[in-house]
Amino acid sequence: MGVLTGIKVLDLATYIAAPAAATVMADFGAEVIKVERPPFGDPYRYLSQVPGMPVSPEPYCWFLEGRNKKSLALNLERPPSRDVVERLVRWCDVLITNYQPQLQRKFRVRYEDIREWNPRMIYASVTGYGECGEESEKPGYDMTAYWARSGLMGLMHNASADPTLSVAGFGDHPTSMTLFGAIMMALYRRERTGVGGKVSTTLMANGAWANSSLLQAQFVGAHWMPRQNRTHPNNPFVNHYLTRDGQRFLLCMLEPERDWVRLCRALEWHDRVADERFTTPAARREHAAELVALIDAEIAKRDMAEWAAIFHTQEIIWGPVPCMEQVAADPVMEAAGVFAPIEDTPYRTVTSPIDLHGEEKTRPRPAPAVGEHSAEILQLLGYTKEEAKQLQESGAVSGK
Repeated sequence: MGVLTGIKVLDLATYIAAPAAATVMADFGAEVIKVERPPFGDPYRYLSQVPGMPVSPEPYCWFLEGRNKKSLALNLERPPSRDVVERLVRWCDVLITNYQPQLQRKFRVRYEDIREWNPRMIYASVTGYGECGEESEKPGYDMTAYWARSGLMGLMHNASADPTLSVAGFGDHPTSMTLFGAIMMALYRRERTGVGGKVSTTLMANGAWANSSLLQAQFVGAHWMPRQNRTHPNNPFVNHYLTRDGQRFLLCMLEPERDWVRLCRALEWHDRVADERFTTPAARREHAAELVALIDAEIAKRDMAEWAAIFHTQEIIWGPVPCMEQVAADPVMEAAGVFAPIEDTPYRTVTSPIDLHGEEKTRPRPAPAVGEHSAEILQLLGYTKEEAKQLQESGAVSGK
């Protein structure tokens, strides 16, 4: 029994940003029905096959967002599907979608098209660029609307490098948490008023929120520092270094008045504490290349495990820069409950990043096949076996 047990969610969406919000709700006990177009289902099932993604015979992306959901294969272009949609809307507490506005109109699943069927329903929508304006009809992926449009892509590269691409789901997953928060706020309002409503967010707005510190700098006309690289940084105390055993770590020291003394103690630079080239932030910036070279040479004398112990003793703020193999085996993440096994499989998955103390998350169950639960869902919606058979014969529904 999760805290959201009894809440019924209709996942009328594709890919990541919207469906991931439903996944979070399923993690806490909500019942989620995912509507997929037959015969192939959500195209997210096949994202792992896109060139450039890690190669595996397993649809690993689908393992993540598809867990703990039931799949209904429903062809919204077939007229008999309209009755199924109505019954689903009347059944659900929350409808989640990221269909483009033109598809919402085509399938008549806009909020204004269906709200009369269920005035208590929370209608949650994600778009790339908003529902108004000249780009409201434009499809948006997180790489374009979140990463590039927000300015993040233009900022995230060294002076000598081109901008980099974001990783899969980089903006989608934070956006899903925004949508989840909006849904929970709307459910709270419904508890007080008895009335549902519509909530929405955009990939572009979430990218701007992620980049808001530097956007705020632009709004006040701040002076921008020259673009840096690792050997000539603006701040050697926010930089990455390589240990003797080839491990990389990131320094993140943000207290200018105290950090020089701390670093000197950690590096055993007792004779450099008063070195005027490095005692102030301005001096360190002027002599950044010299300081980085000195730190590089010192860090290369010890293994990562030794530096970790020293940094802990000297209160140095730092973090490892692990490879993916190391992240997947991180004992700190294991202890914090970041990973969880998928039932009846040899695999693990990443849990949603929220913990409600006193409540356990639902154990991850395998992601469904396309239409795996179609018959079960039709029965739930009140269809007789004969009616369900007719829906299948019409091509509106497929699957088991």
